[in-house]
Amino acid sequence: MSVELSVDSQPRLLIVTVNYRTADLVIESLRSLANEIQTTPIFKVAVVDNNSGDGSAGKIAAAIAAEGWEDWATLMPSSVNGGFSYGNNYAIRPALQSTNPPDYFLLLNPDAQVRPGALQALIDFMDQHPKVGIAGASLEEQNGKPWPYAFRFPSIIGEFEFGFRLGIVSKLLSQWKVVKVMEQDKEQPIDWLPGACMMIRREVFESIGLMDEGYFLYYEETDFCLQAKRAGWGCWYVPQSRVMHILGQSTGVTAKNQAPKRLPQYWYDSRRRYFLKNHGWFYAAVADASWLVGYGLWRIRRVLQRKPDGDPPKMLRDSFYNSVFFKHEILCQELPPPQPVTNSAV
Repeated sequence: MSVELSVDSQPRLLIVTVNYRTADLVIESLRSLANEIQTTPIFKVAVVDNNSGDGSAGKIAAAIAAEGWEDWATLMPSSVNGGFSYGNNYAIRPALQSTNPPDYFLLLNPDAQVRPGALQALIDFMDQHPKVGIAGASLEEQNGKPWPYAFRFPSIIGEFEFGFRLGIVSKLLSQWKVVKVMEQDKEQPIDWLPGACMMIRREVFESIGLMDEGYFLYYEETDFCLQAKRAGWGCWYVPQSRVMHILGQSTGVTAKNQAPKRLPQYWYDSRRRYFLKNHGWFYAAVADASWLVGYGLWRIRRVLQRKPDGDPPKMLRDSFYNSVFFKHEILCQELPPPQPVTNSAV
């Protein structure tokens, strides 16, 4: 079993996949990359197993050996499950500290498979646009249906719109709406991209630091893109790069093939951390109130209009009890600023 990434012979791109009990999906993702290594032999893959405890590490290691992928794929088992940021940093940190770090890093979900030319399209775009720090592919569903979305940063108005869900209001507040439908025939700047497939320039890590491990899951890529933007780096959507993504297979939170589940505690913790860290208590409080009012009105309207209930169970109750009004103890916790990382870091 491979346990250490060879960081002194890096190609231009290091792809990082974080696994937690999704070994079969990881192997299929690696198989899609195996096709690309024939035409784009400039990448390596680090699969971080976040202490799955279900035999995933052994299964992935066996597949790498059986398929002859050892030259470009490495398994890095972690002794703890520290979350998405922790898992990615586990592979990114030693690569940055190597004598020959990669130019680019690609965060790729285990439930994602690259389509032909996807990697080269992102690399070409980044090479041609040196001020772009982050770029992402156009995602598609398992059946090939486009999933043409990227996102604006969460805001007070955006939280109200997201909760209220009334067509005429959403139209009036469209410039603050978090979800944005992207055009499929041209590259476009955007606030943030899903971490399912996100290419990051090495210099971004060197200027703003690694991903914030205070997030277990969710909002970490939003936060990272915001820090990059504040440091002057652009974030772009590149539809020429196509990647298939099966939503929600690791957590079930966004899965489309099952009934909505109650949102886990870490989702609320991540949302609260994002607003407190980046905007302060007052802004976070107004954002919480905006969401609660908008969502509360939607719940009333849903009952009166007899609309189907597709929301996670107990979302209004959980949103209140996880707001800054109730979870006041987090206000006393100091949120440290991100630290830049260089290849000389310890």
